[in-house]
Amino acid sequence: MALPDSIHLEIVTPEKLLFSGTVDSVTVPASTGYLGVLPGHAPLLAELGIGEISYGLGNRSEHFSCFWGFLEVLPDRVIVLAQSGEAASHIDVKRAQEAKARAEKRLASQDPGIDFGREQIALLRAISRIKAAGKSGSSHRP
Repeated sequence: MALPDSIHLEIVTPEKLLFSGTVDSVTVPASTGYLGVLPGHAPLLAELGIGEISYGLGNRSEHFSCFWGFLEVLPDRVIVLAQSGEAASHIDVKRAQEAKARAEKRLASQDPGIDFGREQIALLRAISRIKAAGKSGSSHRP
């Protein structure tokens, strides 16, 4: 059996389908680190972490910010079921920078009433959104 030359990628959140299409390669933030997928990849299931999904198609690439969920990899298909996510071109960078600053301030405060785990996750989410948006050239696109 011949290896496929492309991958069908679907990125889905509970609210909407973020992307569905044919791509050449995919990079996904699994909970244990980033996973690169090319056509013909061995099947696997993994937990999705906080980070950036990117795909390549020809000489262009697209980026998404995503948080938590699961992914299924098959030789010709990758399905990402994310708790939340957004296309880099739709990220409000100013809002993400404000969320980052708030989380950093709370983490530095030493206030015993602060949920530090929650603030660390908020910080990681904000950083992920800022990085993804930076790769798309977005400053804010509704």
